[in-house]
Amino acid sequence: MSETPGPPFSVSVRAADHLAKIVESITRLDLGTDFRLDIRLHRENRVRSIYSSLAIEGNLLSLNDVADVLNGQQVWGRPVDIQEVKNAHDAYEHLLTFDPYEVDDFLTAHRLLTQGLIREAGRFRSGDVAVFDGETPIHTGARPQFVPGLIGDLFAWVRESDLHPVLLSAIVHCEIETIHPFADGNGRIGRLWQTLILARWNGVFASLPMESVVFTSRPQYYQALRTAQRNHDATVFIEFSLGAILQAIEEVLVTYGDINVGVNVGRNVGVNDAVLTLLNVEPTLSASAIADRLGKTSRTIERHLADLKAAGRVRREGSAKAGRWVVID
Repeated sequence: MSETPGPPFSVSVRAADHLAKIVESITRLDLGTDFRLDIRLHRENRVRSIYSSLAIEGNLLSLNDVADVLNGQQVWGRPVDIQEVKNAHDAYEHLLTFDPYEVDDFLTAHRLLTQGLIREAGRFRSGDVAVFDGETPIHTGARPQFVPGLIGDLFAWVRESDLHPVLLSAIVHCEIETIHPFADGNGRIGRLWQTLILARWNGVFASLPMESVVFTSRPQYYQALRTAQRNHDATVFIEFSLGAILQAIEEVLVTYGDINVGVNVGRNVGVNDAVLTLLNVEPTLSASAIADRLGKTSRTIERHLADLKAAGRVRREGSAKAGRWVVID
């Protein structure tokens, strides 16, 4: 057992249920599908991860813009947004070279994420920092002189802990955001480090777009984080985080035709719901692309899309070629 004192938390019944389902679902994805060999989907998921993690922080580039930047194409946008995409790609490309318990690797990852963007890239902040909601401060990070010791103690505790890596990943994410060790980039490094801990347990996680679920659940993400910080207890954030991990796994299972999964906490989904799940994450998908993901014919998916439009559950915006779907419910 760990001798280093760890952060306060407990594992709720719901979180325990999520954990059991995560273990079962990731095993089904790893051993029951060709996901490990699906390089095309890995590339798409990487784009979605980068887009979502940056969009959470206010990056204005679209999903297609992010894909174009990573493909070396010219994109019209704020230079800072474009640089953030390039930096995030570098960090994710190096993900599996990092040791999740080494502070030096943590600093290196932050440098990759923020190089050319902030003065203290790859260094713990030298000043105080607070998180604001408009003009109101809602969280104050640790005093800068305590940050190195707090991160060192956190990583030492994780290294010694006997907790399941899924639980550890959520706790570490929460603690990074609470300590707020950097002048900028704390959210990005927190989500990256959670992915790293998960990927060290099962490499499949390196290619799962968990950030996409967090992006679509931003209010719940921030609420869980603020509640954990206010209560000085990570329990609520663990529950949210494990629910997001489970949803990310099951959304990918849906793309392999496994529609008997519990997307959004235990709900069995049919083809209509599988289509809605995909469009929530990738609203620019065409009927043929959805058909490929679900193992259906294009005609079948077009019929389901027509039914969903008639029922008022989706609508189409823009042209047939460059438009997007909007999920209404």
